[in-house]
Amino acid sequence: MIKVAIIGLGIMGRRMLQNMRIHEKFEPNFLWDPDDSACLKALEVDTEAKITGTPEEAINAADLVYLACPPKVREAYAIEAAQKGKALFLEKPLGIDVEHSKNFVDRLKHFNIPLAVNFTQAAGLALNELLLAKSNGELGKMIGIDIIVTYPKWPREWQKDADWLRFKEEGGMTREVISHFLFFSERVLGLLELKWAKVVYPKDDLLCETDVLARLETQDGKCVNILASVGGVQPDRQEMTIRGSKTSRRVSEFYKDFQSDGGEFLPLRDEPTDPRAISLKSQLDALYCNFKGTANNLATVDEALRVQILIEKILENQ
Repeated sequence: MIKVAIIGLGIMGRRMLQNMRIHEKFEPNFLWDPDDSACLKALEVDTEAKITGTPEEAINAADLVYLACPPKVREAYAIEAAQKGKALFLEKPLGIDVEHSKNFVDRLKHFNIPLAVNFTQAAGLALNELLLAKSNGELGKMIGIDIIVTYPKWPREWQKDADWLRFKEEGGMTREVISHFLFFSERVLGLLELKWAKVVYPKDDLLCETDVLARLETQDGKCVNILASVGGVQPDRQEMTIRGSKTSRRVSEFYKDFQSDGGEFLPLRDEPTDPRAISLKSQLDALYCNFKGTANNLATVDEALRVQILIEKILENQ
């Protein structure tokens, strides 16, 4: 069993705690968060775990450290864990300053530890079946990807405890959600470069973006188009369409997988009862392989850094 410390007990930390507990390879017994209410909520999720007195105590007790804390403090905990030879599983983004993150990645690479970033679709069925279909020629020539993200409000209801998500400094839907789709896009199309972007912010300079339009392209001209907005009475929409000359795929809500040969998009499989649990099980299976040094498809720190650079370039364009 891999002994795990979880630093940061917001919704992501608690969700990982719950799913690690039922996985046969992980023992998430060491928890820490500076917020007492977050600690109490974590213990409600899992009565076997222990809140340690300090983050150092949690890190010292673990084989692997999962960092679900806000980006601003993530680097300090990561370097401390790496210096102690602990494996690392990081939430994204790696940070909020690109130059600092470049230095962070360089420092991490000097440690001989298992290392991965939690882009949730990396080990998921949709991405990996799509890559197989692409390699088999089922999609034909790749044309591009369209990303549409719309919410009635941000943060979403289930994220409201993470107050930092509503501020420009660390939060926003571009860093939190669109980053996942850009990771997916680079895995499918190759490396991207931002061509143009327009981002709208509220009058309050502290708050995060409400609207985003952007276009990115690969070196050979395949495009990624982004439309994202917040506001209005509507359901959440998180959708990417991968356009090919023979067939196209559409992935909605991170797990609903559809295909079109020119007609209506039709589901490729029945929807699972608990898609999040299946997705996290796949990530944890891959994390176990990463820890053991065997082949896995988790996101690397280099991939995460590339995505961060693209995201921050988008957000600069007001």
